[in-house]
Amino acid sequence: MAVCDTCGNDYDRAFQITRAGKTMTFDSFECAISAMAPRCEHCNCRVIGHGVEAANGKIFCCAHCAAQSNVTGLKDRM
Repeated sequence: MAVCDTCGNDYDRAFQITRAGKTMTFDSFECAISAMAPRCEHCNCRVIGHGVEAANGKIFCCAHCAAQSNVTGLKDRM
């Protein structure tokens, strides 16, 4: 069995995700999201969808949050 890097649960169906050369082990998508998903620069929610990224590299959950942070030129994709 493998131990979840987020919650410490020892689980026989754990899985691993590798990003930028770093591999982490999780027992659920909830733990993976908690550990790996970026946070919106404005509202601090986890960005688990597409989100939007400003030219300066800041990530927002939507164009509205970007606009609230005075970032312009972004549109949500529909």
